Amino acid sequence: MTSLPPLEPKRPDVSAELEVRDLGDERLLGLRVSEAELSGDLSERAAADLRLQDVRLRNLDLTGSEAPGLTLIDALVAGGSWANLRAARGTLTRVEGRELRATGADFTEATLKDIAFAGTRLDLASFRFAKLERVVFRDCRLEEADFLGAALASVRFERCNLTAASFVDATCERCELRDCELADLQGIEGLRGARMPWNEVLQLAGQLAAAAGITVID
Repeated sequence: MTSLPPLEPKRPDVSAELEVRDLGDERLLGLRVSEAELSGDLSERAAADLRLQDVRLRNLDLTGSEAPGLTLIDALVAGGSWANLRAARGTLTRVEGRELRATGADFTEATLKDIAFAGTRLDLASFRFAKLERVVFRDCRLEEADFLGAALASVRFERCNLTAASFVDATCERCELRDCELADLQGIEGLRGARMPWNEVLQLAGQLAAAAGITVID
């Protein structure tokens, strides 16, 4: 049966004019912010249940922040750092992120819907048991990213480095990989149902044979 191509993510609905706001001195726990442009240093902050909607994030630094339950809706993200951000069980909806550094970010059990990451570092990021729907990763670094038990629906990887990424117990529906580096993938069975060009299938030949229990001989 032919797998269907991924559906495109919906674009963020961000207001043309936004209030410039500095959250540096504000308590982030449970804070609600909307219609704002945010930048600056919010690293290593306690930010559980932070909710940002209709926002533009310019070089915002959330490095190491503890933000379980983070809600981000209708957001344009340009630059900045989410490295080691802890956003387990968060919800990201209609978000575009460009040139973002998110090494080691934790999205365990999060829901990501209508997302586009471009030129973003997500190496060592965790998407364990997350739900991803209509998500595009374009020109991203995803080395050793962990998709253990994740549910991927209409997820597309374009020109991404997925070296040693894990798809153990993941599920794929309408997913596609194009022009990606796929060396040393873990849990290749989790890509069952995905679409990819023939040259990438050949790149995975050894791993596919091993997964099928085939012994390759000279």
